[in-house]
Amino acid sequence: MPAHVYSARDDTSDPQSFHSKVAAVSPAQLCLSGLGTALAAAAMGYTIAAAIAVRVGRTAGVRQPLTLPPVTVLKPLCGAEPGLYEHLRSFCEQNYPCWQVIFGVRDPDDRALEAVHRLSHEFPQLDLQIAVNPAQHGASSKVSNLLNMMPLARHDYLVIADSDIRVRADYLERVITPLLDERVGIVTCAYRGRPRPGLWSLLASMFINEWFMPSVRVAAALGSRAFAFGATIALRRATLTRIGGFRAIANQLPDDYRLGELTRRAGLRTVLSEVEVETLVHEAGPADLVRHELRWLRTIRTVQPLGFALGGLTFGLPVAIAGSVLAGGGVASLAMLAITAAARLMINSAPRRSRSLPGQLWLVAVNDLLGLVLWCWSFTTRRVYWRDGRYRIARDGSIHPIPN
Repeated sequence: MPAHVYSARDDTSDPQSFHSKVAAVSPAQLCLSGLGTALAAAAMGYTIAAAIAVRVGRTAGVRQPLTLPPVTVLKPLCGAEPGLYEHLRSFCEQNYPCWQVIFGVRDPDDRALEAVHRLSHEFPQLDLQIAVNPAQHGASSKVSNLLNMMPLARHDYLVIADSDIRVRADYLERVITPLLDERVGIVTCAYRGRPRPGLWSLLASMFINEWFMPSVRVAAALGSRAFAFGATIALRRATLTRIGGFRAIANQLPDDYRLGELTRRAGLRTVLSEVEVETLVHEAGPADLVRHELRWLRTIRTVQPLGFALGGLTFGLPVAIAGSVLAGGGVASLAMLAITAAARLMINSAPRRSRSLPGQLWLVAVNDLLGLVLWCWSFTTRRVYWRDGRYRIARDGSIHPIPN
C-alpha cells in the first residue's frame, strides 16, 4: 500500500487534533505574541511619522518686513573648540542692517579669545564686544557668562547661540522677523550635526539628526511647542525682564528649555523657526560619546519625564526587531520590521549617504541600539558630565556639583 501523504487538511478534518494543537499554545505565548506585534506596530508607526515629519515639518517662509530692529547677539564661550573661528565668523557675515556681537568668557586666558581677536581685526566696522568676567551667579557657568555679558548689550532684541553653531548670512533676518509679533515670546531653531572624521563623531551626529531632531519634528507636527534649543534662542529684552532675567535660570542645566517654558507661562508663544543651523560634532572616543548622550538623555528626562518614559519606542529598528522575536517571527511582525527599516533609512543625514545600503543599515542598527541602551541607562542615576565637571541634576533641573 502506498504510504500516507501528510497534508494540512488532515488536521482540519480531525477536529480533535486541530483543537489540541490550538490548546498547545499557552496563554503566556499568546500574550507575548500580542505584545511583540504591538511593539513592532508602534515602532513602525513612529518611524513612518518621523520620516514624514523631517520632510514636511519645516514651517513656511515668513514674509520679511521693510525694516528690521537692531539686534544684540550673545555668544558665551569656553575654550578653543574645533572650528570655533569659522563658527563665530558666520555671525559676523550677516546680511542685516544693524547688529552687535558680544563674546563672553570667564577667564582672561581663555584660548577662545584668539579667534575673537582675529575677528576684531578682520571686521573693524562691526560692533564686536568682549566681556571678560569670572563672576559666578549660580551653578551654571554658561548662564553666569550671559549675566556678565548683558551690561554691554546695546539693543532690545537678543539672540543667544551656542559657541559651536554655524549659520548662513540670512540667519538674523529670518530669526528676528517672528519676534516682531508681540504675541511671540521666543524663537528657536532646529539644528543638524556635522561630524568630524571618525565613527564616534558620526554616531553622535546621527543621534542628533536621526533621533533627537525627528522627535522634535514629530512633536511639533502634533502641536507641541514645549522646546527651546541652545542652538538659537531669540527674544526681546522686555520678555527676558518679564520672566526674571537670566537669574531665573542661573542654576539650571536645561537653561534653554527653561527660557521657553517661562515665556510660555507668561502667555507668549514659542516659534520653531524655518531656519536650520549647523553644529560641529566631535567625539574623541566612545567614552566622550556615552557621556554626552547620557547628559542629553538625562536632561530630557528631567524636563519631560512622561514623554521620555515612552521614548524607548522611538528607537525604531531594535524595538521592531524585539517585537518580531516576541511575536515568533510571524508574517505580520516581519512585514512591519521591513517597513520600519525602510522608513528608518529615509530619516537620513548627509554624513552617511555615501555609504552602501548595507553599510547604512548597519550604522542605523548600531546607532539605534546604542541609543536604546543609553536610554535605559539614563534611568539609573541623575549624574552627568558637563565640560570638566560632574553634576547631579535635581528633579527641578537645577545642577549640583559632585566633588572629585
